[in-house]
Amino acid sequence: MATKPTEYDQGHEPLIVQEAATSTAAPWVPLFWHPCTFSADLFMEVMMNLIKNPNINSSWLFRADILHDEEGNGGFTAPSEVGYDLQIPSFSGFECRRYMIRKLIPRNTQRDKPLDQTCLVYESTGSEDVQQTLIVYLPHLSNPEDVPFYHPKAKGVGFLHSWNAKEPTGTISIHYLYFPDTEVTTKLTRTALHLLTVISKHGEGKMTGYVKRVHHDVVIPQATFQNRYAALKTKYAKQLIDTWAETTDPLKHVFEDLGIAAFFIELWKEMYPDTTPFPGFVDIGCGNGLLVYILNSEGYTGWGFDARARKSWDQYTTTVTNSGSPQPSLKQAVLIPSIIAPPSTEKTPDSAIHSGLFPKGTFIISNHADELTPWTPILATLSQCPFVMIPCCSHNLTGDKYRAPPPKDKSKSESAYSSLVAWTEQIARDCGWEVETEMLRIPSTRNTALLGRKRIEGEGKAFEEVDVEAIVHKYGGTGNWVDNAMKLVKTGPRGH
Repeated sequence: MATKPTEYDQGHEPLIVQEAATSTAAPWVPLFWHPCTFSADLFMEVMMNLIKNPNINSSWLFRADILHDEEGNGGFTAPSEVGYDLQIPSFSGFECRRYMIRKLIPRNTQRDKPLDQTCLVYESTGSEDVQQTLIVYLPHLSNPEDVPFYHPKAKGVGFLHSWNAKEPTGTISIHYLYFPDTEVTTKLTRTALHLLTVISKHGEGKMTGYVKRVHHDVVIPQATFQNRYAALKTKYAKQLIDTWAETTDPLKHVFEDLGIAAFFIELWKEMYPDTTPFPGFVDIGCGNGLLVYILNSEGYTGWGFDARARKSWDQYTTTVTNSGSPQPSLKQAVLIPSIIAPPSTEKTPDSAIHSGLFPKGTFIISNHADELTPWTPILATLSQCPFVMIPCCSHNLTGDKYRAPPPKDKSKSESAYSSLVAWTEQIARDCGWEVETEMLRIPSTRNTALLGRKRIEGEGKAFEEVDVEAIVHKYGGTGNWVDNAMKLVKTGPRGH
């Protein structure tokens, strides 16, 4: 099979012909075609996924909101609430079977406007030997100057799938309906090539049994998260980037923490509705303190601590009420879990000691907390607190670097990161937590969030029934944790 689509000769006869009654006079121009081994059913599955997730094709887009979706044998009418009356075009040898309207949502609405677009599904009515399926995109605009950057500058885009079940072989092709006097640019052609290549890749992948391993938006819906993220980015991003005090890359850290903050805000809106007071949060291993600062600025009271203070703390530290008294939102402290040493207010020459015990119900954040990651579900159990941990670098309960064993679930990757996630998740389950997983939409490959907010039902899973010391022993014991933790005061943690 060809490795990339083949370009049609210039002036090639149109393969899809719009009937005169609904024609704009301009022909649909074929651009590229590609052989395929997947049937019409798989083609439809791929195309529906791309219609609902246009971000697969363009990094400029967040998503598509489906405004209307209707199936049948014609007689479709645009819903009044959409505010757009589109005459559905007719094509020779095809009947319209599905009528959809989607709104394309760009990542940056200050630069690009959303775009409403009709998506139509047609099936062939001719030969029984060759089945043809046609998907047509029609943007709701009439002036090429109004076409946003993320959309090809065309009045319409068509995707034709032809399938001979007897062979069985098929082809897919892409077609443009140009605006009058359109100059066919390299960008237009390159976009068509890209769109067809993605369809081919996804279709052939499904044929070979590809199963998607990463599932986003399990805990928080995509639109809910993205709308919150866009609002936070507009509100904070420029100021945070312009005043960045660390030596690390501000673009990565600012956008990453804004995304994580958006997730927490929407999660907490669900967990703590207006009738339920927010219990406060603590960010263990808070690093540069930016996440604490954003969440406090958005009205969620909490604090964070780390073994070593950061330059940025001067501008991110605020005053919060903790245990009834005003305190700084960012503190320097070394965590020595209470099961290793009794709770103490003792201080080292450079840092306080924290026992890892928090007021019941406090939400524990463990964001790329490295050495504290495997301790997170244990601390949450001891204090009876919900938590989210986002693993990053792998350490065991002694604080030493550690290569976690491969996941027992053979459908999961055996990479170091996947092994770490599975290992820490199992610690949480042994502590009695029902673990929910969310793949965060942040600019980091370390983007797995493990959420513990519910207890597993069954004997031995209540907080008071969990043998924490036995769990710590099962996972290798605490070893030289105290020495390793104290070293962080001078050397600094390796995380954020």
